[in-house]
Amino acid sequence: MRIVSLVPSITEALASVRPDALVGATDWCTHPADLEVTRVRGTKNPNLARVRELQPDLVIANKEENRELDVRRLREAGIRVEVTEIETVPEAVATYERLFDDVLGWDHPDWLAEARELWCGPLPPVTRRVAVPIWRDPWMVVGSRTFTGDLLRRLGWENVFGDTALNPAGDRYPHVDLAEVDEAGADVVLLPDEPYVFTAEDGPEAFTRTPTDLVSGRLITWYGPSLVDAHRWAAG
Repeated sequence: MRIVSLVPSITEALASVRPDALVGATDWCTHPADLEVTRVRGTKNPNLARVRELQPDLVIANKEENRELDVRRLREAGIRVEVTEIETVPEAVATYERLFDDVLGWDHPDWLAEARELWCGPLPPVTRRVAVPIWRDPWMVVGSRTFTGDLLRRLGWENVFGDTALNPAGDRYPHVDLAEVDEAGADVVLLPDEPYVFTAEDGPEAFTRTPTDLVSGRLITWYGPSLVDAHRWAAG
């Protein structure tokens, strides 16, 4: 089977089982670091001509990460496209189980069973309130109905912008003023290194009221083998 993955998390997951089946991936598919495949540009602007040239048996996309227009054009070209939809950690685990069982016919990797055990139980009590900017100038934060928000909640961390009082429209990634983030009542502002690359010199200096913590974007936004790493990171 020849597979093109347009989703970084799914690329990493498939490569953990059969890297040789992957013939194409996006420029943002950075894990595993030694993956050698044809790059097909970004998740929002894939080079469809290059995808077609690879003659894949299957292209895997995601409703949030990829555009419906690109999916439609690939299907019109006669290419099979599997579209995933993931807003919670249990949905991610179930999606992989379905992909490996029904779509690919592959054995499950060990990390998948571990992820189900670690993440798919009852919600723990809230011990921490957090805000998670994903961009600045303009500032954007993680809002309602997001994978990241669900992952944090399953760690016992409440996303303050998942709260309808601060996000009355229920936006998934609302635009906000910096002051709104700094005064939202979070115990800490988590600053990931993707999609915006927050660093020690770019991000923490903007906040005068709320402590900040630089975190790996992969640990709180990716779904795949990173789920095991994310749980260990939070526990440590």
